Formats: sequence, C-alpha cells, structure tokens
Amino acid sequence: MIKLWFAPRTRAVRIAWLLEELGLPYELERVDFKRTATAFFAQSTPLGKLPVIEDAGKLIGESGAITEYILEQYAGGRLAPAVGSPTRASYLQWLHFAESTAFPPLGIVIWLTLYRDDASAHPELVEDARNRAASGLEFLEKHFGPGPWLLADDFSAADIMMGFTLLAAQAVGVLDARFPIVNAYLGRLLERPALQKAVNL
Repeated sequence: MIKLWFAPRTRAVRIAWLLEELGLPYELERVDFKRTATAFFAQSTPLGKLPVIEDAGKLIGESGAITEYILEQYAGGRLAPAVGSPTRASYLQWLHFAESTAFPPLGIVIWLTLYRDDASAHPELVEDARNRAASGLEFLEKHFGPGPWLLADDFSAADIMMGFTLLAAQAVGVLDARFPIVNAYLGRLLERPALQKAVNL
C-alpha cells in the first residue's frame, strides 16, 4: 500500500486527490508543516519535504514525479492519454505548466508573505511575482479550450496538477475576477468529491 506523508495546504493535496480519483488505498502519515524562510528540507518526512510517498520500498518526492509514478504503476490507463494519442502533447504541456511555469511566482509570494513575514520590506518583489503569476493565469485563460477540463471532456492528472496551483493562486489573491474562465474551471474542480476529500484531510 502506498504511504503518503501529508500536511494540509501543501502539494501533498495533489497526491491525495490523485489517489482518491483512482480509488487506490493508501496510508496517510500526517505531519505538521514547518514554515521556514531558510531551508528547503525542514519537513518531518523521510526526504525532508512534502509530498513524499513510500511504495514497495521506494521513496519518491516531487508531486509531478509522484503523479507520473502512480499513473504508470496503478492507473491502468486512467487519467492520462496514451503515448501517441492526439491529446498526449497537450496533456504533457499542462501537466508541467502547472508546476514549472504557473506555480513558481506564486511560491515567491507565499514565501515572502507567509514564511518570511517581511513582505512589506520587499514590495517590488511581491508585486513582480504577482504580475508574473497573473501572466501565467492569462495564458491559461487564453488557451483553455472548449471543454470543462484541460483535455476537453477528459478529466486527467493535468487537471489535478493545475487545480492545486489554482487553489494557491486563489489563496494569495492572484486568481480574481480578471480570469472568469479559470475561475469557472476551478469551480468545477472543487465540485469533484475526490478534491473535496483531499482538501479536508
């Protein structure tokens, strides 16, 4: 059984959400999130960060890597288009856009305003990060497509990766009325029982 080290409002929500969507059994190891302004590996997990899973003796960190691992090992073709399928390229783009492009400026806002508690001393950095975060949301708003999910009618793990990023954007006030398509999309995601369970663990 997969063991997941978990703290609320962290990227571990992504993994709990994925496991719930797939209906996979898992063991939840709750830890208290440690706010730190100086260290990356301060969490009480085997790798010092969140999320971490243990499966068949293997420890894996990084929410994107964990997502791909779980899909490969246990999904049986669910939540990801097959290699070579017409939507595979879009799936990969959004899967990685969520963490590689959209989240980093949000992380800076969170780091300065929640972890360091000295955002007032860095107004230009906070404003720059907010503007860059908004540009990522603008890209998503412009290129969202016709369906309810990133891959039109097919809900996928890319939606799970993106959904957590959008929750973070909403929490720090970047996801606002400028983005009606993205807000409506997040509303649909929040209606999914698996996400409701993951955010309330």
